[in-house]
Amino acid sequence: MAARRRLGFSEEQFRATCRELDQPPPAVGRSCQLLADSMGVRIYRLYDEQSGLYEYKVFGCLADCPPRRLVDFYMDLDFRKQWDLYAKELYEKTYDGEKVVYWEVKYPFPLSNRDYVYIRECQELDVNGQKIWVVLAQGVSVPQCPERPGIIRVKTYKQNLAVESDGKTGSKVYMYYVDNPGGRIPSWLVNWAAKSGVPAFMKDVIKACRCYCRRS
Repeated sequence: MAARRRLGFSEEQFRATCRELDQPPPAVGRSCQLLADSMGVRIYRLYDEQSGLYEYKVFGCLADCPPRRLVDFYMDLDFRKQWDLYAKELYEKTYDGEKVVYWEVKYPFPLSNRDYVYIRECQELDVNGQKIWVVLAQGVSVPQCPERPGIIRVKTYKQNLAVESDGKTGSKVYMYYVDNPGGRIPSWLVNWAAKSGVPAFMKDVIKACRCYCRRS
């Protein structure tokens, strides 16, 4: 009987995300736009011709959020349910030894809510004596989390985060994000909504992160 394939990420995936911290921002042009530049963070969106949607890259520094604390914030699902008004249901469970996150997102009427099933993993790396934290998340399919009636399952979801010290008391941050909400929403409408929605949501994330870092 063949051994069950474990979900997870390769060491190279962690290293590749880690290297993005030292890469220059993408060149702005026809297929890449600077979407927002505020609160110490720049958000770029890169057009994917195959899907007709955008991928997002975020670069920045959070001067008042230490790296370890920032990563704790990112991994804390209970705290996210306190500040994220769009998170209807969010929890992590273990299935056959694998930790899997279930996340239902509220969509405005008349659109159906979306849900995600994904794995995530955090590693602390040592790169030339510098500590770098990397968190990888990716949508998966597990039989214990079947699709629910009236909710559209998001099958394309990926998020990479890399965090290191800014040399003082804050953090230098890189994030990659791609998400195809599926359903019958045309790609132009998804892109139009994300143009303002992504920067607005990122501001909420930064505010919540700073609040979390100030807690004792």
